[in-house]
Amino acid sequence: MKAAESISIIGGADGPTSIFLAGRSGKRPLKIRIRNRIFQLRRNRIARRIRPNAHTLREVAVFMKKHYGAVELSRESREYKEQKECLKGSLMIEHRPELLGGLSAIPRPRVYEEASIRKMYDRLQRQRERIAQIPDEQFPMDFHVYRIRLGGGRMEIEIDYQWEMFGISYSGNKKEMRKLRRISRRLYIYYGVSEEDIRNCSKRYSSLLTVLASD
Repeated sequence: MKAAESISIIGGADGPTSIFLAGRSGKRPLKIRIRNRIFQLRRNRIARRIRPNAHTLREVAVFMKKHYGAVELSRESREYKEQKECLKGSLMIEHRPELLGGLSAIPRPRVYEEASIRKMYDRLQRQRERIAQIPDEQFPMDFHVYRIRLGGGRMEIEIDYQWEMFGISYSGNKKEMRKLRRISRRLYIYYGVSEEDIRNCSKRYSSLLTVLASD
């Protein structure tokens, strides 16, 4: 029997480490440019329909527990600790880069050769070590991870109440992915946006718009 195809979608906060592929630069293929243009037109159309209807992150947590059986991960679990550490670095780089000194920004190497890439990863390792050394008192967080299971698929929702962070990732086979994608969309819609988010094109507004335009 052929194994079920497994797919993963990862969203929300990114950690301080970015993995990328080096390739030839140049003009994008026509097919990709057409697809990007269609996506942009869809975004513009949906943007005109978005209305303020915001809920707090605590209301979102109650909503997903009630409607989708979301369960909070233990703060002692390996998954929780890894995701918190990753988010801690991302938030620190964005909001408190002075805590990292010269390690707050690590540029990509201009030449993709072994020596330059090794140097970059050495700096990333030092950055991770520095982030781990900074105590919670100096950079407070109120981080929670919730999980929704659907057959063999699962969704994880990351929320930090201190920094107003909301992110979703999910994985499963194609059938489960469609259902999880609908749940993700529903959670983003419920979280919603305020008039201020719309007026300032905030990250919250941009995330909602991207999710709605990606269907």
